[in-house]
Amino acid sequence: MPDGRRLAVEDRGAPTGRPVFLLHGTPGSRTGPAPRAGVLYRLGVRLITFDRPGYGDSDRNPGRTIGSGAADVAAVADWLGIERFAVVGRSGGAPHALGCAALLRDRVVRAAALVGLAPRGAEGLDWFEGMTASNVREFTVARVGLSAVAASLGAAAAQIRADPAGKIVGLTEEAPESDRRTVSDIGIRRMLLRNFAEGLRHSSDGWVDDVLAFCTDWTFDPAAIKVPTLLWHGENDVFSPVSHARWLRRRIPGAMLRIERGVAHFGALDILPDVLVWLTQD
Repeated sequence: MPDGRRLAVEDRGAPTGRPVFLLHGTPGSRTGPAPRAGVLYRLGVRLITFDRPGYGDSDRNPGRTIGSGAADVAAVADWLGIERFAVVGRSGGAPHALGCAALLRDRVVRAAALVGLAPRGAEGLDWFEGMTASNVREFTVARVGLSAVAASLGAAAAQIRADPAGKIVGLTEEAPESDRRTVSDIGIRRMLLRNFAEGLRHSSDGWVDDVLAFCTDWTFDPAAIKVPTLLWHGENDVFSPVSHARWLRRRIPGAMLRIERGVAHFGALDILPDVLVWLTQD
């Protein structure tokens, strides 16, 4: 990076395909759930992922915001020699994808935000309504400050490092039936285990900084997004309630909102190949 930080990047799929940045969830890493190489080749997609600062092998960027993540994406694109690209974020990566769409308008051709959050304090939105208790606690602690979040998530990250499978068990205990079915797939479970273990391998810094960024000024207005934008959400999501997507649809000019009945948060894993098709259309 221009400021001396290092970012861990993974470049896969069709080398000459349409470039798409996939921004991982929270907590997560560049190894998070994604279509297999064969699917990417068939779709003609070059998929770029990277560990957000503080996760995996990427250096921390203290005080980062949702908007500042766009500069990281631009720097990776420059390093790979990519001028224009699409971007998709899932869960915690979704606000970062919207930041790219708002702040890199000359480079981002299309954007998709899957099961994401709206800005904290969004006017007319009950931010916590329908959200699972663990996420409410996590985001409530964020209002106390950095030290409180670091203490809480530091302990949680240590538990995940010792037993990554325990994190998945905890998620399924809170999740609707559709999410439990998705996560019961052995391939999905293996990807999630690898994702959590890699993202938190060294510390909880990335997780801490993500949570703080969600709960402070994003440093951009979603209304500034002018590129074609897709918002996708499972109607039964309890980790990022569907009301957040509805608020974003009202805020982002021309955004398309797709709400799928009978599915929840992890339904975004199943829909990703179709989203990649939409992202790479002319």
